[in-house]
Amino acid sequence: MTEPVPTVSPDLPSPPWRATLALLERLPQAALSRSFGRLADLRIARPLRRIVLGSFARAMDIDVAEAERPLEDYASINEFFVRRLRPGLRAWPNDPATAASPVDGITGQHGTITGGRLIQAKGRDYPAADLLMDPGDAQRFDGGTFFTVYLSPRHYHRMHAPCGGSIPLARYVPGALLPVNAAAVVHIAGLFPRNERVICIIDGPIGRCAVVAIGAYNVGRISTTFDSAWAGHGGAVSNRRLPAETRRYDPPIPVAQGDEIMAFHLGSTIVLLFEPGLRVAGPRPGSEIRLGDIILRRA
Repeated sequence: MTEPVPTVSPDLPSPPWRATLALLERLPQAALSRSFGRLADLRIARPLRRIVLGSFARAMDIDVAEAERPLEDYASINEFFVRRLRPGLRAWPNDPATAASPVDGITGQHGTITGGRLIQAKGRDYPAADLLMDPGDAQRFDGGTFFTVYLSPRHYHRMHAPCGGSIPLARYVPGALLPVNAAAVVHIAGLFPRNERVICIIDGPIGRCAVVAIGAYNVGRISTTFDSAWAGHGGAVSNRRLPAETRRYDPPIPVAQGDEIMAFHLGSTIVLLFEPGLRVAGPRPGSEIRLGDIILRRA
């Protein structure tokens, strides 16, 4: 029998942050995010790109030396934001008994999925069934492992397959577009299941893995490399005022560890769920993690 998650009092952010988050919950998040998106998509004249994008990179603390192309080749802030990395900058274990970080970011909560619940922050947990919008699939992960990574604006924002296998289905779940920064995570109950998200399921040598890309305030768009036709015009699945949708692939889409599968258009969070049989090998919460770093190994 699994033990219940202990009840503890949550940490709370500062009063100004609590007031800001309360205000954002009452604002039209999707409409505001689409407005930010349109601004980020504005084309920049080539002679101005180094000045504009260089200033943006300095403000966000982005390492432009890691970008695949020079600044002049990116026509907008959004295009630069979803830049690819220069080849060879990240390494993958290529070990079928491991899972690796699908992104650059900051390690969030991780641990065992107990009683069907994942930890969001101290004193706050949420049901896997609500996150996945599939109670049956959520049961498969009970007793398994979850791993959370937050992507700040300075991080590389393409997502890669943490393990090899095949994609039998993916799901879009509409929802809010609340912030997912540290203050929001400790303050807003059930934040991740409330926000809009795209879920990609991978079946492979280490069992089933759910890659949950969670949208957030400011653009909130998520594009799907594994199914480019899904995004359609505009290149993004989420924040389009569409109903929930599940796509099943027959045959499943093959994917190798490290293959690009999705991209965030501005910052957000990713939550990974794994079936039992793995142990955490990644860094502690709050630590930087890089694409390809090993986060779990077969127990």
